[in-house]
Amino acid sequence: MEQTMSETLSPPKRLFTNTLERVVEHLGLTEENGEDGGPYMTLVSQLPMVQGEVGNVRVFTGGPLFRVVTCSLAVEPIQLDSHMVFFFTPGNSAVPHFTLDSVSAGEHHAFHLDLIPRLDLGANRSYMDEVFTPMTELFEAGNAIEGLSPAHLSPRQNAIMSPWMLAKRATDEAFAAIDVSVEAYTQHWFKLLEDGVSAAAIGDITEEQLAARNLANKRMIFDPEIDPVWERITGMIGEDAVAAIRGLLIGEDE
Repeated sequence: MEQTMSETLSPPKRLFTNTLERVVEHLGLTEENGEDGGPYMTLVSQLPMVQGEVGNVRVFTGGPLFRVVTCSLAVEPIQLDSHMVFFFTPGNSAVPHFTLDSVSAGEHHAFHLDLIPRLDLGANRSYMDEVFTPMTELFEAGNAIEGLSPAHLSPRQNAIMSPWMLAKRATDEAFAAIDVSVEAYTQHWFKLLEDGVSAAAIGDITEEQLAARNLANKRMIFDPEIDPVWERITGMIGEDAVAAIRGLLIGEDE
């Protein structure tokens, strides 16, 4: 029996690809290609033991989103297979950003799944209860999957994401089981995009305040002093490539 493309992909790339394609199709997004008609950016190895291309960055726009940014790295000699995607809503929107990070490193799998708050949850209960509280059962079900263990994140990294974030290491069996959680978070996010966030949940916060907080939050999320992944991948793909990726993710041009 002939295998489908998703069945021939590695587990982290399959999860990433299925999620990306699901969102692109559902929202009618358009890919922005590079000058050669391929991905927006090609990532070239700076490691002495690896030559040539080791990954790419893809960018999509359209629908209700500001920008989608992916980053894929596959470096066989160090057993790294990493695929990240951020789905960014507009800067002045109260609808959370959606993100998935899907990784194999050596014999271990890991993933990070979250909806990123656009208001301070500690000061905006109505927003928290409308947007995030309905995710509690989804979070608890994902958290209860046998074979998951906490990923190593600092308190600062946890503070700038959401308490409903699933950031875990996973056995082979557990990683195969997280598809259900990814689909559940995706469906909840689709509903938020469709329904929007109510005026009651936003209160007296203006679009200008939303945009300012969004930019400040993204500057922290993608800050090398907060997330050590940037230092690690700089040695793989170089400072210029890392700076370009961070620029796309932070979105100063919005």
